[in-house]
Order: sequence, then structure tokens, then C-alpha cells
Amino acid sequence: MLDRLAASHRVVAPDLPGLGGSDAAPSLDAASFGSWMRGTMQAVGVDRPAVVAHSLGGSLVARFAAASPGALARLVLYAAPGIGPYRMPPRLVYSAIRFSLRPTAANAERFDRFLLLDLDATRARHAGWYQAFDELNRERATVKAVKQSMNRLVALGTKRIPDEELRRIDCPVHLIWGRHDRMVPIKTAQRASAAHGWPLEVIEEAAHAPHLEQPEAFLEVVLQTLA
Repeated sequence: MLDRLAASHRVVAPDLPGLGGSDAAPSLDAASFGSWMRGTMQAVGVDRPAVVAHSLGGSLVARFAAASPGALARLVLYAAPGIGPYRMPPRLVYSAIRFSLRPTAANAERFDRFLLLDLDATRARHAGWYQAFDELNRERATVKAVKQSMNRLVALGTKRIPDEELRRIDCPVHLIWGRHDRMVPIKTAQRASAAHGWPLEVIEEAAHAPHLEQPEAFLEVVLQTLA
């Protein structure tokens, strides 16, 4: 999917602070994330990029855009809880805590079955990639610094951004949502779309990760919004 996007756009896909292969994040608040965003943009030599941001990361980028006039050319958000009223579903809390305490294959599958509309179909579509992705997630989940970073990310990313702050975003904003998102229900997107006039595109037969479940449909929408 990234190959096709890269054919027409320069693509940079950084790890969020303290996650993936990045160094541990000593803190993660709006100010430190803003510094990280500006530093990342400077490091890769990108001025006013178009940003596609998912889930908790989407909340953080929306907060950054609201506080940084002129920083972004366009913003595409999908499954971002911070753009409206949000309360974590009990099943998400339960499965996330179990995985954090014991990142076993069984607990990872329990979490993924809530994350995705159809885990079995998605896993079969991606085959070896999904296995490698799962193994990496479980390995990183055993690292204390990653656990700490994830806890900070959840705390900040699920915090609601007031509407008056969101109105300060001065670049075009587009929303993409999986029709069957159980982690951040589509009503969050519908409310934000109505309140701020942000176009909303819905990906059918997908939940919280439409880029994994319906990659072609997701990519078509992204390319349209970036055109």
C-alpha cells in the first residue's frame, strides 16, 4: 500500500516517540509532542506536510495542528478519539490490560479480535506480514520503556480536544472511519464532521484499522483527499 502511495507522494512513516524502534520518551505531553513533530519535519526536510494520522496518534496530531497555525498543509484523521467526547469501552480496557500484563499470543489475539472486524480474514490476507507484525508487537510490549510510553500515549490521546481548539486548525481536515469501529465508534467522527464541516469518508467492512482490513479502499480515499 505504501509503495503505491509513494509512487505519487513522498512518504515518511516515523515511529511515535517511545514506540516501535524509537528511543524511550522521557515524557509525552502536548508540548513535548509538538517539539517532536517540529523536529521530525525539520529532520526530513518537509515544510507544511500533509499528515495522515491514526487512532491515538491522530489525536496528538490534531492537538498539534490546533496549536501550530500554518504548520500543516492538510490533515487526514482516522479513528482518533480525541476529536470528540470519548470513553474507552470496557472490553478494550480489559483486553489492553491483559495484553500489557502478559503479552502472550492468546492475549494479543483477544485484543486484535476487538481491534478488527474480521481478524481471521485480515490475517489470511496478509499472511507472513501479519505474523511478523504480531511477533514484533509482543516483543516490544515486554520492554518497560515501551509500556511507559504507551501509557502516556493513551492518557494524552484519549483526552478530548475542546471544540474551540479544533476550530483553530487552519488546514483542510478529512476524516476516514471504519464503519464498524468498536474502539472509537463512528458517532465520534459524525459529530466532529457536523461540528467542524470536515468531510467524512466511511470504509465499509472495517473496524478500527481500515488500512489493514480494507487497504485498497482505504488507499483510494487517502489518495483522493491528498489530490
